[in-house]
Amino acid sequence: MKYIFLFIVATALYSCHNTQNEQKLEQLDKKSAREVTLKTVTVGDSVLHITTQHIWFNGEQVAAQSDTIKTAVSPKSWDGVDSLKTLSKVPIYVTVQ
Repeated sequence: MKYIFLFIVATALYSCHNTQNEQKLEQLDKKSAREVTLKTVTVGDSVLHITTQHIWFNGEQVAAQSDTIKTAVSPKSWDGVDSLKTLSKVPIYVTVQ
C-alpha cells in the first residue's frame, strides 16, 4: 500500500514536472498536503476498490474520507468471461487535475 501511494505521488510529480521548480519527494511540505491512497482487496467473488483521502493543513488533519467501489472479480463483457483476467490485477491510472 505504501508503494502504491509513493508511485501515485511520483507519477503526479512527474506529470506536473517543471525543470526550473523541480523538488525531490523528500523535500515536499508534508504539513499541508492531500494524501490519497488506493487499495484493491479481493473478498470472495468481489473486488473492493478503496480510495482513502487525508487532507492536512498546517500540520493538522482537517478532513478524511474513504470510498469503496465493489465489482465482480471477473465481470462479464462482450468478450465473455476470461478466468485469467481479473479486476484485482488491472493497472491503476491516476489523473491529477
